[in-house]
Amino acid sequence: MVRLVLLFLGFLTLVGLIWHIGPARILDAITGVGLAAILIILLPSVLMYGLEALGWRVTLGRHAAAISFWRLFAIRTAGEVVNMTTPTAYVGGEPLKAYLLKKHGVPMVEGLASAVTAKTTMTIAQVGFILLGIGLGFWLVKSSGSSTHQVWAASVSVGLLLFGAAIFVLVQRLGLFTGILGALRRLGIRISYLEAREEKLRSLDRTILAFYTHDRRGFYLSSGIFFLGWLAEALEVYAILYYLGGPADPLSSIAIGALSVFIKGGTFFIPGSLGAQDGGNLLLLLAFGYSELTGIAFALLRRVRELVWIGIGLLCLAVMGGRSGRASVGDGQDN
Repeated sequence: MVRLVLLFLGFLTLVGLIWHIGPARILDAITGVGLAAILIILLPSVLMYGLEALGWRVTLGRHAAAISFWRLFAIRTAGEVVNMTTPTAYVGGEPLKAYLLKKHGVPMVEGLASAVTAKTTMTIAQVGFILLGIGLGFWLVKSSGSSTHQVWAASVSVGLLLFGAAIFVLVQRLGLFTGILGALRRLGIRISYLEAREEKLRSLDRTILAFYTHDRRGFYLSSGIFFLGWLAEALEVYAILYYLGGPADPLSSIAIGALSVFIKGGTFFIPGSLGAQDGGNLLLLLAFGYSELTGIAFALLRRVRELVWIGIGLLCLAVMGGRSGRASVGDGQDN
């Protein structure tokens, strides 16, 4: 119920912003970009998704050879669309990735462990990218003291995020899933589904720990690849600003891209970050000297990219789900 209220308020915020700036002006700005330019704007996101699939592939270790890169790309895209469009968020998307991997010879425990470790290395890379963006923003935006205070506030927030990521890694090293099971028991809560799978949870924790202790190279390589994926976000920012007719430069694009990621992450509790992400991007571009028309057009063009990838993700989910279903039927007949 709360999420529905937040979604409604976010929708009203977005409508209010569009009405304030002028629907006709916004439509003219976006249609003036042209279809060919929009297709070019979408290209960096292909690189982004590709690098993220590669970063995940590294965490699969010896099982990476069992599945092609493009199949892994499709599985990740299918899982991410569940993360983006359902209330389950990561609780739904990550197990789905592991389930689809299982259909291609990757054991469920190893698949789920790779999904957890990849999400961790991705978050660490994200924090690094945001810190880079804040540093560049602090240097590029030479304005009033209030802007400086905002940058410092953002720095503190990212520091807390970095601390949280470090704690999450530590918890995984100590045993994330068995730790959750133990905490539930201490609270007097016993979930039969989890109790029956205690040994599998222990195996999952051991697999995650093995990645951090015995595959340091994989950990750093995965984090580095994900960081490059986040940097690809700046290419998209540059392309959008260029085709909207505004001045675009690499450093500002990195700063805007990183800070927009921070805005989206900070409004995760609103479904799709609707309204908050768009208003935040508008304010962000105003801080960098762009007009409010450019700001809202920028935000809406990024929404177009999200919708395109939701469509691609749903297509991947339908295709992968259908194949998995047929495989399950075949297995049943063989048995």
